[in-house]
Amino acid sequence: MDDKIKICILTSVHSVFDTRIFRKEATTLVKEGYDVRLIAPHEKNETIKGIKIIGVGKKSNRILRIFKTIKLSFLALKQRAKVYHFHDPELLPVGILLKLFTHKKIIYDVHEHFPNAILNKHWIPRGLRKIVRKAFEILELILVPYVDYVLYTTPIVGERYKQMNVRTERIENLPQPEYFKKCLENDEIGSSEDPYIIYLGITAETRGILEIVMAFSILVDKHPNLKLFLVGPTGTKSYGDKVIELINNLKLNNKVKRIPPVPYEEIQKYLKRASIGILNYLPYPNNMSCLPNKIFEYMACGLPIVASHFPIYKKVVESANYGKVANPEDPQDIARQIDELLMNPELLNEMSKNAVKAFKEKYNWNFESRKLLDVYSFLVQN
Repeated sequence: MDDKIKICILTSVHSVFDTRIFRKEATTLVKEGYDVRLIAPHEKNETIKGIKIIGVGKKSNRILRIFKTIKLSFLALKQRAKVYHFHDPELLPVGILLKLFTHKKIIYDVHEHFPNAILNKHWIPRGLRKIVRKAFEILELILVPYVDYVLYTTPIVGERYKQMNVRTERIENLPQPEYFKKCLENDEIGSSEDPYIIYLGITAETRGILEIVMAFSILVDKHPNLKLFLVGPTGTKSYGDKVIELINNLKLNNKVKRIPPVPYEEIQKYLKRASIGILNYLPYPNNMSCLPNKIFEYMACGLPIVASHFPIYKKVVESANYGKVANPEDPQDIARQIDELLMNPELLNEMSKNAVKAFKEKYNWNFESRKLLDVYSFLVQN
């Protein structure tokens, strides 16, 4: 492109370096030659990897975010972009106003099943959640038909938008191969001297961490060298304290290693030496609608998985034949599935090879990026 087409990406909720927004979509657009402006919670304006970041201050509470959203709207207008691409449901009215004032194209990027997510919001009084959910569904029915394109992740998320009068495209949160080069080049699975199971992600109630620890406690007598790594941030202090208390009560202090968040570029060093990855999300509505990034990050590192037995997870695990599924609320079942893999090294090795093959041939960002670029090509030409 000789004259670069200006794109403005907006988020009021996500981190400026959010994996989907910054690492995948914005980076892909810059490489294609677009002039990408990212307006997001950030304390300064700077350019990183060719992406012009326009900061609206650090992330704040929900009340202050209203004022940030107003500031974000005016900054977006000043960009005079060809396409406005927004990532949060609260920005849907902003997107429509931008379309009315600028007559430019707008993209609504839907990361999760927002109505289901509302049912999990602890800050909304339980008795009001269904009312808020219904109000949001009505708002979307009114506004979404004015959007030029809706991008969504899983079929369950996209089903709602396919029933509205709007163009849609599924763009899944698949990992970028360049972040997993060491994994993809390594044929060996785990470490026979110091085997460990790994959970990668936030320690939160919806992620079933207590159940993982209880399942692990069932395994330690049979597998005395086995360890459990919990890698990532702690959510609420109260739940983090429950996890620590359980580890102490089960006398697993020397078996469970809690590792604070690591840069995304470094997660592969933990994954490539593990024996099995755990994805034990509990049956909350939003968990059962979306595919977590880690289901594919484990895959990229050839890591056999034991995942929650939700249909959407089961379809990926069984199609790639790289793991097992279990009832996430039943530690006995989780332990049984892990044990079956640990007791069968040949199967574990076969599933590891299957994982890498599936990642290379189907489940990586290279395939999704082409769809993103096709959407943009259509919008800028029409």
